Amino acid sequence: MSRIAKYPVELPKGVEASIMSDMITVKGPLGTLSQALNGDVIVNQDAGMLSFVVANDSRQAQAMSGTLRALVANMVTGVSKGFERRLSLVGVGYRAALQGDAIKLQLGFSHDVVHPMPEGVKAECPTQTEIVLKGSNKQVVGQVAAEIRAYRPPEPYKGKGVRYVGEHVTIKETKKK
Repeated sequence: MSRIAKYPVELPKGVEASIMSDMITVKGPLGTLSQALNGDVIVNQDAGMLSFVVANDSRQAQAMSGTLRALVANMVTGVSKGFERRLSLVGVGYRAALQGDAIKLQLGFSHDVVHPMPEGVKAECPTQTEIVLKGSNKQVVGQVAAEIRAYRPPEPYKGKGVRYVGEHVTIKETKKK
């Protein structure tokens, strides 16, 4: 059995989980998230705790028990606290601004890049060179951050580009004559 699946997921106050035959739904103050279940893992709920038991002894079932436990734990954290991803723009003239429900990015191209925000993700720009993405679904917040970063990833010679806050960019040495 997976070592992760041995630990139950605790439901904080204000968070409710409902388990159907093929779906688990978690409701909280920040929204509702759902995850499909397969027959390899049995989810039990008692006294504010969710436990995960392997249905059969296959290798696939053991792997899915840990995966499902991690996904459900992220859902519980998302609907109670939420997730946040911070990006910083490094480079002369690189700017970000909110434009309705989209982010307008000036990244040194001949045109501005407008990236629409999917449902469930809120964007903030505290400064012109900083973007804060917030949402309850960890996967969606991370995907939006990766898409914005992909417009202009940090380059290795000057370090210019869009990077995650706290990301270390190794700067290469330039060619010597």
